[in-house]
Amino acid sequence: MADRLGERTHTPPYPHAGEGREGDPAFGVYVHWPFCRSKCPYCDFNSHVRHGLVDQPRFVRAFTAEIAATAARTPGRTVSTIFLGGGTPSLMEPATVAAILDAVANSWHVAKDVEVTLEANPTSVEAERFAGYRAAGVNRVSLGVQALDDAALTALGRTHTAREALGAVAIARRIFQRYSFDLIYARPGQTAAEWRAELMNALSQAAGHLSLYQLTIEPGTPFAALHAAGRLATPDADHARNLYDVTQEVCAAAGLPAYEVSNHARPGAECRHNLVYWRGHEYAGLGPGAHGRLDIDGVRRATATERSPEAWLGLVESQGHGLVTDEPLSRAEAADEYLLMGLRLAEGIDLDRFEMLAGHPLSADQIAYLTRHGLVETPHAGRLRVTTAGFPVLDAVVADLAA
Repeated sequence: MADRLGERTHTPPYPHAGEGREGDPAFGVYVHWPFCRSKCPYCDFNSHVRHGLVDQPRFVRAFTAEIAATAARTPGRTVSTIFLGGGTPSLMEPATVAAILDAVANSWHVAKDVEVTLEANPTSVEAERFAGYRAAGVNRVSLGVQALDDAALTALGRTHTAREALGAVAIARRIFQRYSFDLIYARPGQTAAEWRAELMNALSQAAGHLSLYQLTIEPGTPFAALHAAGRLATPDADHARNLYDVTQEVCAAAGLPAYEVSNHARPGAECRHNLVYWRGHEYAGLGPGAHGRLDIDGVRRATATERSPEAWLGLVESQGHGLVTDEPLSRAEAADEYLLMGLRLAEGIDLDRFEMLAGHPLSADQIAYLTRHGLVETPHAGRLRVTTAGFPVLDAVVADLAA
């Protein structure tokens, strides 16, 4: 198995995100494992709680079939990144992960320096599987820590303690050279001083990457119902901005500046798979509720699979794939998507590439207007990026440019 997935113990050099890699060819594979032990009240991801055992061999057969069907549409690609997301992929047995990775390697060529990330819950039970995942071919883990405060973890519906989470981080540090973990801030009642202390604690445990998300109230979640009923108070805009500023200041001082709105890394430690999304490269979306972007016959296609795990299984077993959406994007749609995703990055976008996608350049007047207000800049000819002052109002900046 190891030989087919490149060199699974190889540790490649990872170039810094700002070194002009946008134009390099990249092809990502996203695999969605949809199951969780419990549903967090803030989460709107496609995750499902099943109280009985999941038939993992049956899912492996379905993933293998969908991988083969997708590869038949995208021949000749070299897989540069693989991301096992969810849901909770660390509920998979290592043998299941190995089988999925082998299916990828049997269907496409896999780069020797492939980045293979697995999302994991930081519980002691799941951390015990880390060595098995490493042997299966995973070379990077992303841990859903979410908070380093037990009261906050309980409020967020998490089933681990802060001590358990830090124990899992320590195990990840021993087994993987590359690991990351997530924290959620702008939580109800959280002060700037509390967040600063928690963040500094996190940085003392981090390697080269942290994902730091402001709590958002997503429609249809239990938190949305509580918020609407006035039973969940979130920070006002000024306080949220203060917490964001603390995040930028503390991380930059520690050598992990933001390379994307919510992601911080030392140079060279960026998540290469997420850069595939933000730079507008191709990626295959596999498994229940997965989305993809494929370039076929010169046309950018948006794909999505059936969200229900059992219905997805039925589709794959009857037709070889679980696709329910497979639509061409217009030039305007592809360009707007590149703008929306690319401006999330500190490196910004290539203006010539936008013009090639859209068939017209971005408005020079609009760029000049936003530049005068200190929200965007052109650090050198042909690139546009959002400034530090512009990131807190990124949605408005993108809307102005896309108008």
